Amino acid sequence: MNRDRLIAILMLSPSVILLAIFVYGFIGITGYTSMTDSNALQQLSGLTANFTGLKNYNDLFTGALNSRFRVDMTNTVFFTAMFIVVCLGVGVLLAILLDQKIKGESVFRTIFLFPMALSFVVTGVAWRWLFHPTSGLNALPTVIGLPPLQAKWFISEEQWLQFNWQDVPQILAIILLGIVVYFALRSWTKHQRQRAAFIAALALLLMAWISFGGAVSLNGMKTPETQGFNVALIAVVIAAGWQMSGYTMAMYLAGLRGISDDLREAARVDGAGEWGIYRYVIFPLLQPITLSAIIILGHISLKIFDLVYTMGGGDNRYIDMPGLNMFFTTFRSNEFGQGAAIAIIMLILVAIVIVPYLVSQLRSETSL
Repeated sequence: MNRDRLIAILMLSPSVILLAIFVYGFIGITGYTSMTDSNALQQLSGLTANFTGLKNYNDLFTGALNSRFRVDMTNTVFFTAMFIVVCLGVGVLLAILLDQKIKGESVFRTIFLFPMALSFVVTGVAWRWLFHPTSGLNALPTVIGLPPLQAKWFISEEQWLQFNWQDVPQILAIILLGIVVYFALRSWTKHQRQRAAFIAALALLLMAWISFGGAVSLNGMKTPETQGFNVALIAVVIAAGWQMSGYTMAMYLAGLRGISDDLREAARVDGAGEWGIYRYVIFPLLQPITLSAIIILGHISLKIFDLVYTMGGGDNRYIDMPGLNMFFTTFRSNEFGQGAAIAIIMLILVAIVIVPYLVSQLRSETSL
C-alpha cells in the first residue's frame, strides 16, 4: 500500500466510521426494534422487550386496530402521484413561458422561486387560513356580493376510487404486469429479443399470480376494509405543489437553456411546427431532468410531515401520512416497536424510489 492510498484511507476513516454508527447502525437498531414488542412500560419497569418477528408489520397491514396506517399508505400513494403530476406540469409550463425571453423574466423567476424558500410549516399555516371552511377562499365571493363557497377543503370526508384493502396484492400485481408488458414491448421494438423474452416470462408469472389471487390476498383481515382517495388531500396537494412548482420550474428552465438553438432550427427546416419541436426534440432531451425531478419530489412526498401537521393538526385522518402516524405511535402512544416498524416501511418506500436512480447514475458514471 503506497503512501497516498494510506493517507486517503486515514482521511476517510472517521467519516466512514461515523456514518456506519450513526446512520446504518441506528437503522439496524430500528429494524431490530421493529421486530419486538418494545414500549415505554417495559422500559420503565426494567423488563426486556420480547422478540416478535414480523408481528408488528402484520398488525399494521391486517390488524383491526391499525386501520390508520392503511389510510396513511393509501393517502401516500394518491398524494405522491398527484403532487408529482402537479409540480411537473406547472413547472414545465412556467419554464416554457419564461424561456420565451419575456420582459421582466428575472422578476417572474424570483416570484415563482420564492415559495421554495419558505418552510413547510409556514406554507401549511398560510394555506390552512386560505382553506378554512368559513373564511379564506370560501369567503372570497362575498367581496362581490355572491354567497360564500361551501367547499370543506382539508376537512372533507368524501372519498373517491374506493377499493377493498384485501385486494391490494392483486392490484399491485396488475400494475406490475402493466409495467412489465410496457418494457417487454419497448425491448422488442428495439430488437433486444433476449431481454424482451425474459420480461415476457415475468409477465406470465404475474398473470399466473393474478389468476390465483386467493393466494395473495390479505386474508389476515377478518372483515373487508374500504379505502380510497380522500378528497381532502386535494388541499394538501395544492399547498405542496404551490411551494415546489418553482423548484421544478428552475430545473426545466436550466434544461431548456441548455438545448442548442441549432436543434430547434434544424427541426423547423425539416418542417416541424412549434408543438412538433417540443414533442420530438425538447421534451425527449428533458427526460433526465424529469427523472431527477420525480425522484426528488417522490422523496419529499413519502416523508412529508410538517405541512400535513400544520394543516390538519395531526388528528385529521383524511390527510394523515405515515410520518405523523410514526410520530404519534412512538412518542405519544409510546409503542416503540410498532413505531419502528412504520419507520422501516417508510425507509423501504424511500429506498424503492432512490436506489434505482442511484444505481443508474453509478452505471452511467462507470461507463464514461
